[in-house]
Amino acid sequence: MTSFTLPHELHGDGAHKVFAVHGWFADRSAYAPVLPDLDRTAFTYALVDLRGYGGAKDAVGSCTTAEAALDLVELADRLGWERFSVVGHSMGGAVGQRLLTVAPHRLRRLVGVSPVPATGLALPPEQWELFADAAHKPENRRAIIDITTGSRRPAAWLDRMVARSLAVSDQKAFRAWLDSWAGEDFHTQVEGSPVPALAVTGALDPALSADLMRQTWMTWYPRAELHELPAAGHYAMDETPLELIRVVEDFLRADPRLPGFGVGDGDGVGVGDAGEQA
Repeated sequence: MTSFTLPHELHGDGAHKVFAVHGWFADRSAYAPVLPDLDRTAFTYALVDLRGYGGAKDAVGSCTTAEAALDLVELADRLGWERFSVVGHSMGGAVGQRLLTVAPHRLRRLVGVSPVPATGLALPPEQWELFADAAHKPENRRAIIDITTGSRRPAAWLDRMVARSLAVSDQKAFRAWLDSWAGEDFHTQVEGSPVPALAVTGALDPALSADLMRQTWMTWYPRAELHELPAAGHYAMDETPLELIRVVEDFLRADPRLPGFGVGDGDGVGVGDAGEQA
């Protein structure tokens, strides 16, 4: 049986390889607002569609973060990426953390943009109903996007975000993903990971806030960092794209394995790792 390959697109030709993983409401087009201003000489970005989204809208599977992590490893093998970093938005942040359980030795750096913690996200009954019914109720999707951006965004933008979400996601897969990212707790499997991990939150997002990251992300990862974007909510790629790029790429550039750094950087790896060259 032929293994599944995540649909993807590549941007840049830099030595530092980076997967960009979308969240619950969108496919890889979630990263469209930041694409024009990425550093394509330092990094090679692979934007992927998880099962049930975009080019993988009709793909069969369990639609879980664990399955997605294995899909990313499979894609890395096909691309010849021995080591790589991951930027994951929301649900994609949980996928990135799952990689710590299946291929920790291959992960250079981890970035979560409003990431769902590895504990999942406990939702009170009324909120669970709002989220669960969002699979078939566009008005629920709109309400969730509005709430998590501080109820400050234009109506036309909210409508556009909902329309895109409906167009690029399979309804059954969308619902299945909720059970995984919200309901699964795997934090004991990642606690203590030495991989440098940055959490970027939006001050207008009441759900995946900086306070929640201090209670979770910052306590689990010894080399964790936290940055709060004051003008963003849950969708920093749309709301504050330039600020997001600066924070994320500065963090990725700090990787001592990039050209120009020597041996003895604390990670036990010197210049010119095998598999890191374009």
